[in-house]
Amino acid sequence: MSDSIFRKDGTAQGVAKQRYIETLAKPDQRVINDPYAKRFVLGASLITLMGHKLSVWITQKFAPGFHEHLISRTRFIDDLVEKNAASGSEQYIILGAGYDLRAHRLELPFSLKVFEVDQPEVQVRKRSKLPKDLPNASNVSYVGVDFNRQSLTEQLLAAGFDQSKRTIITLEGVSQYISKDATASTIKELSELTNHSGSTFFISYVDESLKNDPEACFGKGYPKATKRAETIKNLSAKVGEPWVSFFNPEEIETLLSENGFALTQNKTLADLNDEYFTPVGRRIPEHHIFKLEHFVVAESNTTAT
Repeated sequence: MSDSIFRKDGTAQGVAKQRYIETLAKPDQRVINDPYAKRFVLGASLITLMGHKLSVWITQKFAPGFHEHLISRTRFIDDLVEKNAASGSEQYIILGAGYDLRAHRLELPFSLKVFEVDQPEVQVRKRSKLPKDLPNASNVSYVGVDFNRQSLTEQLLAAGFDQSKRTIITLEGVSQYISKDATASTIKELSELTNHSGSTFFISYVDESLKNDPEACFGKGYPKATKRAETIKNLSAKVGEPWVSFFNPEEIETLLSENGFALTQNKTLADLNDEYFTPVGRRIPEHHIFKLEHFVVAESNTTAT
């Protein structure tokens, strides 16, 4: 690969913060529950004191819908992983796992083997903060990869990955931080690694409209859409993780198709509002909707025999 698909952990900390804020909501009102996120959040005690509603309100002052966008992405992947694990998938590759503990916080079958792939230094920090009594801990393999010197395929195979087994792969919140060539080569390598063995692939991407027509990436009436889009990009750059790549739907579908995957879903927060937020009495108004990042699911075109 031309450049590492995993970089620093600034955005990983930011996403963990939003997962923790959501976990503070009342059980019948929250969309996700991450009892481990607090361990990776700076200022967690203050957030605990403020509580869910005030913390979300403060986030809305920065960018309305930002919290809900990240939470809907988490929930969408949670549902996808649980569905596939229940229907026969035997392995799960988490690319750029960061500080998520999906392998432990979801009720996954013991038979599902999980491979968390990330920078070795990020994994060291993560593991140092984990409790000792994690569920399914024996089923998780930490695969540290230095892409300047190591192969993703070689490291996964060395960790016990079985190319003949049906696999779930998630590449969450990564494609905007790396070159398009790096994204393409990653998908190609994963396609060859899984041999199209009935695998499911998730990837998120930022819509290229954000560059030329930011208002198209938000709900109608979204306040100061262009300014807020620039603020989000600038903050990411300040923590050393600038957005460098943007895609359109046709480009992503072609990229997946060329590597043996058929696109089955392409959704945004606008599509998930009724599914996740309306049932818990938190329907998001149109002028707070994010549509800048897409959540894509693709299935392998052929199944290994």
